[in-house]
Amino acid sequence: MFRVRIEEHPLPTGRDRDQLINWLVATFGLIRRRGEEHSFGDSQQPVVVLLRDHFLANPNSGVDASILAKELGLAAPSLHHHIVRLNECRLIASKSEGDGWRRHFLRGASLSAAIKIFSAEARIVLDLQMSLLEKWWQRNESSIQLNIPTSANQTPLPLRLWIAEPSPLPPVAGVCEISAWMADLGLLGDRPAKSMNSTSVPVTLFKTLLQRGPPLSIDEAVEMTGATKPRLTRIFDRFRASGIVERVPRTDRLSITIWAALESQYRKRGEDWLMLKGGLNRQVPEREINVIIKALNKGKLTPELVEKSLSELELKQQMLLLNLLGGRLPLGYRLVGTSPLICAESCKSRLDRVLRRLRRVAEQLEESMEKV
Repeated sequence: MFRVRIEEHPLPTGRDRDQLINWLVATFGLIRRRGEEHSFGDSQQPVVVLLRDHFLANPNSGVDASILAKELGLAAPSLHHHIVRLNECRLIASKSEGDGWRRHFLRGASLSAAIKIFSAEARIVLDLQMSLLEKWWQRNESSIQLNIPTSANQTPLPLRLWIAEPSPLPPVAGVCEISAWMADLGLLGDRPAKSMNSTSVPVTLFKTLLQRGPPLSIDEAVEMTGATKPRLTRIFDRFRASGIVERVPRTDRLSITIWAALESQYRKRGEDWLMLKGGLNRQVPEREINVIIKALNKGKLTPELVEKSLSELELKQQMLLLNLLGGRLPLGYRLVGTSPLICAESCKSRLDRVLRRLRRVAEQLEESMEKV
């Protein structure tokens, strides 16, 4: 069964063989470390030794399993575990020998060929998985403001995505199609069993994003699920790392945030400051300034009045006004794009970037092996 974990890392700066292999192992998530200082694994890890001293050293002939067991000094279950992981990544294949042992070898007789085959399979499997979004997508697109200035967008997290072939639902009570799909893509974390229930916090949040137009804030998520903010932040970060969810300014609350900033600055600094340093005379038409100031003086300014007075301004101008007033627009989470197709393309484009890096590193590794 095709099952792989993809983790995005910066390309190695040099062409050292061990550094390239460690990057490859880290990108496939074959060695999971908690510390960033160990993110590229260890040159003496069994899976690294397997790739460097056996598969890359013998790309055409492959390696007999009996030889691997003796040279690596690994117990049969441990060796089997590493071989299965490499096989699931589609880097190696196996065939039975006459003596009862199996011979393992790089697919296509080279690392470049194996990565090329893997890339094609990974994209096809991910395309199958992302196509399921269409039947769950229920967002009201008319309520979504997508014309957010580029500078306001948040930097995406490095890609961290699982890719697994669609399979039947496990015979476990409470598991639904969406929760099984989320587990296949790694949206439920490294140990998804506890979150597979259709009422778990991650599944509830994702179902909400499928139905909700405006971004969902952490405070709203806390009220909805009862979970703590740190836990919700970790869940949303997993969603963002997949390329399916993004964190954006809550433009649907822009008028409320500007109203709060106007009220606060009026009490602290007065009308003159609002007109000059607050930016009202630069961003807002004169007739609307008079309406806002008059309402402030009478204590009758409301978010609805602010929204009406600023309706002629572009979104970018409103956000600039908020910045001049010293306000801060809250952030929220939403699915990428306005349709399941756009969301799927976003995820696949992030994967394509990692696949290009894999192909480049594979070529560099083969060049370095030729020089050994």
